[in-house]
Amino acid sequence: MPHIQLLSPRLANQIAAGEVVERPASVVKELVENALDAGARRVDIEVEQGGVKLIRVRDDGSGIDEADLPLALSRHATSKILTLDDLEAVGTLGFRGEALASISSVSRLALTSRTEAQEAAARVEVEGRDMDARLSPAAHPVGTTVEVRDLFFNTPARRKFLRTEKTEFNHVEECIRRQALSRFDAGFTLRHNQRVVQSLRPAESEVDKERRIGSLCGQQFIDNAVIIDAEATGLRLWGWVALPTFSRSQADLQYFFVNGRVIRDKLVAHAVRQAYRDVLYNNRHPAFVLYLEVDPATVDVNVHPTKHEVRFRDGRLVHDFIFRTLHRALADVRPDDHLRGAVAQSFGREPEAVVANPAGHPAGMGASLPDRAPPLAGGYANGGGFGVGSASQPQQEWKASDQMAFYQSLNEGGGVASRPDHASQPVAVTPPRDTDEEPPLGYAIAQLHGIYILAQSRAGLIVVDMHAAHERITYERMKHALAEQDLKSQPLLVPLSLAVSQKEAALAETHGEELQHLGLQIERIGPETLAVRQIPALLRGADTEQLVRDVLADLIEHGQSDRVEAVTHELLGTMACHGSVRANRQLTIPEMNSLLRDMEATERSGQCNHGRPTWTLVTLSELDKLFLRGR
Repeated sequence: MPHIQLLSPRLANQIAAGEVVERPASVVKELVENALDAGARRVDIEVEQGGVKLIRVRDDGSGIDEADLPLALSRHATSKILTLDDLEAVGTLGFRGEALASISSVSRLALTSRTEAQEAAARVEVEGRDMDARLSPAAHPVGTTVEVRDLFFNTPARRKFLRTEKTEFNHVEECIRRQALSRFDAGFTLRHNQRVVQSLRPAESEVDKERRIGSLCGQQFIDNAVIIDAEATGLRLWGWVALPTFSRSQADLQYFFVNGRVIRDKLVAHAVRQAYRDVLYNNRHPAFVLYLEVDPATVDVNVHPTKHEVRFRDGRLVHDFIFRTLHRALADVRPDDHLRGAVAQSFGREPEAVVANPAGHPAGMGASLPDRAPPLAGGYANGGGFGVGSASQPQQEWKASDQMAFYQSLNEGGGVASRPDHASQPVAVTPPRDTDEEPPLGYAIAQLHGIYILAQSRAGLIVVDMHAAHERITYERMKHALAEQDLKSQPLLVPLSLAVSQKEAALAETHGEELQHLGLQIERIGPETLAVRQIPALLRGADTEQLVRDVLADLIEHGQSDRVEAVTHELLGTMACHGSVRANRQLTIPEMNSLLRDMEATERSGQCNHGRPTWTLVTLSELDKLFLRGR
């Protein structure tokens, strides 16, 4: 073995650059974060050849004093932390003091800066092969400009791993998108090969913020977004989450910020996925732009060299807060929230002129439904309602016994409870003209092939899949009935013995009360052996061994498990599917209207239990296009 020796500063910086500087976008990220930490209100980014030839970042921040310029390019030199207390409560985006030194070791770097107290600016230059800083006077307004030329010119092996110019610039553009989403109070300009790609002014008002979101994430996202703003136990979560109908095939529109820092965290991803579990179609991904504000002392940002990951002091509290906030917000979404986005896309930016919203609340922020519309001729509220309950019957009054009795009537009769003969034929009626009191889903006018309900609203034609809609209504009522009762356990005649690891056995022993609350009684009978003595009565036909192993895996990964709840809800969903009205069942107009009213009052009624949409809107403008009206 050779003798131990100190690495040269240049080699140490190049090793550090391997962690910090992965590609041009990494350089842009570090420089823009420095600008924002300096209090910049305007950041201009210019790149050439995807950032390989030139990266120039200019800001109007506080600047760097001339005497500090050479030190700014040294390793572990920073003005952002001084003591251990500062490190334990980091409030800035950067704090290690490695970025400029690492970048300068693999490029030709020039830094020009001026503070408000200085009459003239100064410039410092350094090249990767020669770490000596050269200081000279320069002309520059208050602020800082950093130029990075010929990235990886002295490390050709690293340069070989770069992609095409277009790919590298796409990464740069994504980096600026994240920074622009994290700081609404700053303006950003991005140029590529002397062409302006992004020009964003500071966004102070809510309208300006939504305009920036629409510019960066697409106007369709903001039209289909629910506004979130919740606080609890020292945490605040705010931002925008897309309606389940606006799902993606990839997780490419998911931005989560902790105290202004964009992160990718498994705990956060699990909480969001859990909140969307009942409403997303298979293999689809939600879209969101969310901001979590916490006490900096309760989050460790010094986990990853690129600071993309964080560690929460109380991860379970954060997970539960995110999950419950999103779960409640998605549950509160009603058809009028879906309609607002759909109508906005069809009619332009004035959806309120088409869909009435008397309360004037933004989507998802407690917007109240219009009052119940007056019944049609014959009145569905006077005994002519749909089988699952009329509009005048509150959802809370439904008991599990009533629900199961209704299933029996469905299965025995082969469809809806028995009706007079004339009920099997649809009757066309004219909806009321009092559009000020019109419900969001309008009024039924006919039934198509015994499958779809056609409803007329001021927005246009609404088509409802009656089985999918009824399935969601039944499912939500079953969940509500189950929540009012304790989850009953059933003892196993012969306890199930499981061979597990010592870690899993200790975990089951430690979380015994939590598992008991889930309906599982698990006893440790050996160092690596568990005995399952009770399981939830509803899951007596499930694979008990796999269920227990999945629950333990969740406890190891996330500190908690919703596996039993997920399997229980899956069973309830199957029961709801079999207990819902089937296709080819003719409904009367009052029955159809009662179903529409129940949809408006039911949580998550926009999707069935499997994540498929329950209704869709064909707007008047879309119908006009079909028939070339107005041309």
